[in-house]
Amino acid sequence: MSDQQPSALIIRVAQTADVPAIVSLFAADTVGGHGDTTEASALPDYLVAFARISESPNETLYVAERDGEVVGTFQTMLTTTMTGRGGSSMIIEAVQTRSDCRGQGIGAQMIGFCVEKARQQGCRQVQLTSNAARLDAHRFYERLGFQKSHFGFKIKLK
Repeated sequence: MSDQQPSALIIRVAQTADVPAIVSLFAADTVGGHGDTTEASALPDYLVAFARISESPNETLYVAERDGEVVGTFQTMLTTTMTGRGGSSMIIEAVQTRSDCRGQGIGAQMIGFCVEKARQQGCRQVQLTSNAARLDAHRFYERLGFQKSHFGFKIKLK
């Protein structure tokens, strides 16, 4: 084991070359149940999704990088509704930290980055959802100041 400290975390907009590393983060997730895989036959699907996100003016996919390796990812979406006097909200989605890097403050830095971006963009709130089975994640978000406020519902179409 080295006494050397890891380098600083860099949070940046994801690039096409990051897609395999991002996918491997999701594929390693045993709780999400999204069916993600690193199989080569699935890569075109991920590349289509990446292009769609990249082309959207209201969505951004980020990676957290340390020592030249992707150690985390998240996506933000800016949405404006008629509620709250037409206020905008930042939605955080698909937050994932590499399993061997958890507990090192990476997730907190990624969420802090989102909150600061939302402030800069004049958002009235930041919101996210978390799988009901992720109790550790719920405690993590609450430590960062998030409050449970709504129940979520979904219908699977595929």
